[in-house]
Amino acid sequence: MTQMREDLLVRGEYYHIFSRSIAKFVVFNNSKEYSRMLNVLRLYQFSDFDYKYSKFIELDISLQNSIWSALINKNKRLVEIMAYCIMPTHFHLILKQIADDGISRYLSKVLNSYTRYFNLRHKRIGPLWSGRFKNVLISDDEQLLHLTRYIHLNPVSAKLTDKPEDWKFSSCNEYFNVPDANGICIYNKIIDMDSSRYKNFVLDNIDYQKELSKIKRLLMEDYTG
Repeated sequence: MTQMREDLLVRGEYYHIFSRSIAKFVVFNNSKEYSRMLNVLRLYQFSDFDYKYSKFIELDISLQNSIWSALINKNKRLVEIMAYCIMPTHFHLILKQIADDGISRYLSKVLNSYTRYFNLRHKRIGPLWSGRFKNVLISDDEQLLHLTRYIHLNPVSAKLTDKPEDWKFSSCNEYFNVPDANGICIYNKIIDMDSSRYKNFVLDNIDYQKELSKIKRLLMEDYTG
């Protein structure tokens, strides 16, 4: 049985990561805030990225591109992002830990960076997230496959959209091989299914999302939404 893990996360393992805002406060209000989170998720996965994001975006665009290219070429990561979905009050990630303590270091940078941005933007102070992020070890390929579908259908279940591919703040379109997708995750390493088959797997089973008893072991029951 999959359980909450309080021990040290293991390098090379895959985890479902979940974090919710305090009191389900809406922390992603518009495309600008979602995009900010996407960019933070993208950059902080690289261990060599040692800028504050607010300082990085003040750099000349050519220098930003140069730094980004260097990060890609060196490919030194804390984590690999396998899937993600950002929702108004929370987010889901599937992460593979690459470096020792990589997930904790990565989430610390991501959450602190977005909190600083949000608090400044909305003239507020104090914490934004409800405690430490939650994590569940993913134990096998079947669990991993169904979990990606659960994550990609989250916006449909929440009635934010009728079609998962219309929600631009998840990795769904990367899995569906849509040309203008965000390009953040590395899904091809974990899903033994081409994009058309995967799309059918998701779209033909939207009702399955509601049958929580069938995927109960994938979920962190008190925290998902």
